[in-house]
Amino acid sequence: QVQLVESGGGLVQAGGSLRLSCSASGRAFSFGRYVMGWFRQAPGKEREFVATINRSGSSTYYADSVKGRFTISRDNAKNTVYLQMNSLRPEDTAVYYCAAVFTLSPIATQSEAQKYNCWGQGTQVSVSS
Repeated sequence: QVQLVESGGGLVQAGGSLRLSCSASGRAFSFGRYVMGWFRQAPGKEREFVATINRSGSSTYYADSVKGRFTISRDNAKNTVYLQMNSLRPEDTAVYYCAAVFTLSPIATQSEAQKYNCWGQGTQVSVSS
């Protein structure tokens, strides 16, 4: 069983920055064998993909809406994945979720929410105009 805990959300003005963290833990858990992803859900909208990173951190993939503004990274020694969010916009306001899925592939990333089987509880990000 993998537990994911997000932190770092908050209220920021448009143009500002936030860094989200997601700490992973679990019995006999090997963080370096999991593809990690960030998703978000705004009020009244479906959950949407934000960013994903492969097991080693050498490969990333972003939604078009955040490309060039957000950066996903991971520290396998700390069992943590990060989402650096710059140039924030009011439309980035949402609950942000961290997700993990075990994979045997060293190069795979994953943008489909239904492929993930471990989710955090979410952290609120609010961007004021």
